[in-house]
Amino acid sequence: MGKNQNLWSCKRGILQCLIMVFVCKTAAGQIRYSIPEEMQKGSFVGNVAKDLGMDRKQLSSHGLRIVPSIGRIQYFIVNNGRLQISERIDREEICGESENCILKFQVIIESKLQLFGVEVEITDINDNTPQFLPVEWKLKISETAALGDRLLLPKAQDPDLGVNSIQSYQFTGSSHFSLHVQMEENGIRCAELVLEKGLDREDQPLHDLVLTATDGGDPARSGTAQIRIIVLDANDNVPVFTQPIYEASVLENIPKGFTVCTVQAIDKDEGINREIKYTFQKITDKNAKFFLLNSTTGEIILKESLDYEASSLYQLEVQATDGGGLSDTSKVVVFVQDLNDNMPELAVTFVINSIPENSPTGTVIAILNVQDRDSGVNGEVKCSIPSNLPFQLKKSIDNFYSLVTDSPLDREQVPAYNVTVTATDNGTPPLLTSTIISLQLLDANDNPPLFTESSYMSYILENNLRGASIFSLKANDPDWEENAKVAYSIMEGGMKSPPLSSHLSINSESGAVYALNPFDYEEFQEIQFLIRAQDGGSPPLSSSVSVTLFILDQNDNAPEILYPSPPTDGSTGVELAPRSSEPGYLVTKVVAVDADSGQNAWLSYQLLKATEPGLFTIGLHTGEIRTARPFLDKDALKQSLVVLVKDNGQPPLSASVTVTVVLADSIPDVLTDLSSISTPADPQSDLTFYLVVAVAFVSCLFFTFLLVLLALRLRRWKNSQFCDSGSLNFTGVPVSQFVGIDGVRAFLHSYCQGVSLTTDSRKSQFNISKANNSDMLTNQLTGDVKEPTHAIEDLNLNSGDLIVIQVS
Repeated sequence: MGKNQNLWSCKRGILQCLIMVFVCKTAAGQIRYSIPEEMQKGSFVGNVAKDLGMDRKQLSSHGLRIVPSIGRIQYFIVNNGRLQISERIDREEICGESENCILKFQVIIESKLQLFGVEVEITDINDNTPQFLPVEWKLKISETAALGDRLLLPKAQDPDLGVNSIQSYQFTGSSHFSLHVQMEENGIRCAELVLEKGLDREDQPLHDLVLTATDGGDPARSGTAQIRIIVLDANDNVPVFTQPIYEASVLENIPKGFTVCTVQAIDKDEGINREIKYTFQKITDKNAKFFLLNSTTGEIILKESLDYEASSLYQLEVQATDGGGLSDTSKVVVFVQDLNDNMPELAVTFVINSIPENSPTGTVIAILNVQDRDSGVNGEVKCSIPSNLPFQLKKSIDNFYSLVTDSPLDREQVPAYNVTVTATDNGTPPLLTSTIISLQLLDANDNPPLFTESSYMSYILENNLRGASIFSLKANDPDWEENAKVAYSIMEGGMKSPPLSSHLSINSESGAVYALNPFDYEEFQEIQFLIRAQDGGSPPLSSSVSVTLFILDQNDNAPEILYPSPPTDGSTGVELAPRSSEPGYLVTKVVAVDADSGQNAWLSYQLLKATEPGLFTIGLHTGEIRTARPFLDKDALKQSLVVLVKDNGQPPLSASVTVTVVLADSIPDVLTDLSSISTPADPQSDLTFYLVVAVAFVSCLFFTFLLVLLALRLRRWKNSQFCDSGSLNFTGVPVSQFVGIDGVRAFLHSYCQGVSLTTDSRKSQFNISKANNSDMLTNQLTGDVKEPTHAIEDLNLNSGDLIVIQVS
């Protein structure tokens, strides 16, 4: 049966919890909930976020938490907007016998710094069983007691309130007595035994009863006490207290040993029946800690000092019992008077240690909570700050203050503040406490980096090393820390191709500019680009400066000979000079260029080697090869000249070319002598053999065709100076009427068709060119030049002889 009763009690408790949880919002930013006591930790109380009108998104972005109270147990927590129980809640322990039990606290929306008050009413449940202290009692009654006399029974203690408190008493064990239950002024039921039958000590000196106290809970709880009634000899006078209620007023902090009050009871009996003993009839552990009762004198003495903030009222019940077992009870009420013995408690619940200097007026710096455990004027507290600061204190709900900015802030004038907040109560003398809030002003990024120069120019030699440092620049930012941290970068767009990133880099911290690759003056003479300096602010500020980098030339290019063209097939350049040439005759001109610039491109020419030293001279700066003296018969037909072309760089670079000059007065002489000019043959192979046979065959055909064609043309030129003795004679023909055929300078009257073939050459060319001036490399056309009557394609010949044919 006990198990079923406990199960029913548990079910009823759960049902009661579900029924009693409700939520109601009150005015002025207050939220009120009601829950039963003894709910499990983590139990749901109410949805604070929803009751404040916050959805999940707002809850995630703004944040919601409980503001901790100084010196108090935190019974609740806010978890994802839900108010939950964090500590065991015992209504009797928290509120004692108070009819209303309300826990108050505050919640704060962190991003908005808004405070809301929350009240949670703790309702009573039937969680305490009535009990008698002690469980065994001995009562004495005179055998002469008259019928209807009443014997006060011990009271059972039940901390619960209302219907959950003690509702009835019952007893068993004796027919001499009946039970009478009555309600006192304070609403507490008390039980009395009423004598129904006369007592006879000699017949029955003891009466053992079982007294049961039952509360009104659902299910009901009950407690029992063993009552032993001892029948005494006649003692017909009951002790009577001089006052039904004793009241005493005591200042808090009175030392222990102080006599609070003295109770007194009078008994008209004599002897042992008149001796009175005083005891506490009903005393809690809390009261027993502070009060001691002298059983003989009735003095109530302090065991420890009282604290108004802990409890301002104590109620005691004293019983006076005479020697005959008769007793009377009286109530003692002790009032505790408050003293201004507690300093205000100042707590910083929220603080911002640093704000930007451009924060708007009204920015919240800190939220403070001030409390004073005293009461009345002693507990009234005011907060203040020095008046010369750009801040003010604004009072919010209850005892909360907000420290906000009152005027614009300037970090350059005052970089930091130490704000002293003082809390003072209204007691006499007043007590105060203070705290210091330190505030650091953060710099606003309001200054861009500035370069020390409006533009920069730098120089670097071409062919520089990879990673060579070119120059450094610097930008200054008057801001602070990250706002003043400058990062350098090169802005693209200064060069078309390739991009700047392949040529230049910059150290983002030091501003040093480096060359990623060697520069070539012949590719770029100067580079213009922009360098940007950007600070680390948010948003970042930046500025840029124009930089011009000049590439300085180095002598890294050797002269390149354009004419005569360097041979590619092993042959040498051949020029023709008549034996009748006079000193100063222009044989040819060596043309060269240098890709460098300045003095590195200044060229000079000189003869390194000649077959006949002193026969030819060359212009130092023109490259013109002229005769130095008339030709002699002993001079060799073929003159080899090695020409050196040198630039003016440091160190100088040079190139050389070999020019072969053939001395001849007639074409047969030229052909005979040129046949001896050959170049080393390629290695013999079958392929070479077949090619030579094919070229020889084609050459014979072509040579026969030319002879026929030449015979036809010679008939028309009978009066020409070339028709002397039936052979070709070049005497008297101006040099300017020759054209070069594979390096041999032959000259024709108007247009020439020439076939050039070097010995064992795999490729021969047939060139058509116009008349040349003797002292110019470029061809000059005369007004009466006729177009050639025949055009002959390139032919392959196997003969090493050079054939020159003039065609009108």
